[in-house]
Amino acid sequence: MRKKLHARVTAMVLSVLLAVSLTACGGSKDSSQGGKDNAPGINTSDVAKEKIVNIGMTDTLTSVNPLLMDATEILKYSVSMEFLPLVELNSKLEFQGMLASSITTEDNRNFIVNVDKNAVWSDGTPVTAEDVVFTVLKLASPKLANASMALYAFEGVGEDGFVEEGATEISGVKALDEKTVQFTTKYDMALTTFENTYGRYILTVPKHILKDVPEDQLAAYSWFNAPTVVNGPYKITDVDLQHYVSYEANDKYFKGAPKINKLNIKIVTAAQLLTGLQSGEIDFVQQTTGGILQEDYTSVEGLTNVNVNYGAPVTNQSIFFNTTTVTDARIRQAILYGIDREKLVSGLLNGKGEVIDGFLSSAGPFYDSSLTPTAFNVDKARELVKAAEADGWDSSKVLQFYVNSGDTTFTQAADFITASLAEVGIKLQVNTVDLATLMSKAGNKEFDLMAVQYTYAPVDPYPDVNWLLSADGWTGYANTTITDALNATQTTSDVNDIKKEYLTIDTLVQQDVPMLSAYVISAIGVANKRLVNATPDVYGAFININEWDVTE
Repeated sequence: MRKKLHARVTAMVLSVLLAVSLTACGGSKDSSQGGKDNAPGINTSDVAKEKIVNIGMTDTLTSVNPLLMDATEILKYSVSMEFLPLVELNSKLEFQGMLASSITTEDNRNFIVNVDKNAVWSDGTPVTAEDVVFTVLKLASPKLANASMALYAFEGVGEDGFVEEGATEISGVKALDEKTVQFTTKYDMALTTFENTYGRYILTVPKHILKDVPEDQLAAYSWFNAPTVVNGPYKITDVDLQHYVSYEANDKYFKGAPKINKLNIKIVTAAQLLTGLQSGEIDFVQQTTGGILQEDYTSVEGLTNVNVNYGAPVTNQSIFFNTTTVTDARIRQAILYGIDREKLVSGLLNGKGEVIDGFLSSAGPFYDSSLTPTAFNVDKARELVKAAEADGWDSSKVLQFYVNSGDTTFTQAADFITASLAEVGIKLQVNTVDLATLMSKAGNKEFDLMAVQYTYAPVDPYPDVNWLLSADGWTGYANTTITDALNATQTTSDVNDIKKEYLTIDTLVQQDVPMLSAYVISAIGVANKRLVNATPDVYGAFININEWDVTE
């Protein structure tokens, strides 16, 4: 069985929720001078001559070093402003070339990456295949110790995700010519998995600038806080990991010089987004990096200075069962039947979401509407509980239900769920904890039920599902039919074939219930009306950032 691509599972969760601890590169300056016309790193005397845009985000950063990529959305997007990914997902969930003009495979083992022939660094040096190879070699360096990239999938990389210390090449990552790189994997991998797992997260750095920097200095190399050479539309000029990142335009950007001179990411709490949008201190909020509070949606919609866009439903409020403690599938089924999920969507989400069974939402290409979500049925839930009791299930047992204290919407849902399940004979104790504690409980399987928002990439759910439905995953649940179906998704690029396999997986999840989806959120994104060509969406919001403009 192939090694599971689970290294960035936790990071995908954190992209929605986690305020991570602050380490690695970054300054620690006072950001009290923020604001649209007085942003960090900007001389107010120059404001009249410059176009300035502030993006509101609610996570904090661990670093702005692309070699420390942890797959959190805020790190990915803040760094890819200056160091492009190979490809990115657009709003139609299609992979669009960024640094690469194309990525292809004929055998699901060898992937050919063609670097855009026009790609150049901001100093005029061409971006080459050697830059990509150099970047991957550093990402696999044990001295940088980045465990998030899952590079063990490639020939020449150890099962720990690293190369031998001092290695100067990777057999599975080769430059074929100046603009072509070949990646070779150890096992079959779908093109979409390669593009989403590696194409979107390998952010190429300049070999000609960094080649002589000792590897043991690269992780903390201060150059990344204000790089002199980039291949993206912007370059960082100032950073405080807790509060802001400031950028200036790269007028040599090969896809076209940005129209906006200065850009700032302002890191605030979710509660501050509404007031920032209202005052104009914040111009743009994207769904996966700026979590506007659910209770503020109506107020945001009422603002006259902004346009709102509800993104595709991709953020799944998942409830995971520890199947080693909640051992009777009938109890798990009873919990599924005993929750009125439609009421949660209509009451807590104001209808901005959907109910599904399993992992796949209607936003993705592999979703099959023939799998009808399990309907709320109190009588069926009670029947299942009684059947489990007849076979020895102890209904006096209080199941420990852990939820994220920072998710105010779901803490309300948890109380509703607990009261509902008490009516069918299932007792829950809700424990609200911070996300770091929740992740620790999940990793150590110190829970009976655990709820967390989880974004399963619609075009590539394989890595997350493959890990979650395994003995090592949070659920402790493994099923050979599911394993075979998951493996089959990696040997074809035919959407209908992959869709069939995921229907098998979600059908079994509906029956055995190692997890359930409480609801899938259609999150709100916002753009100030002064912005032109800027549409907040779950994917693709920043692809055209060089074309953004302001009307004032």
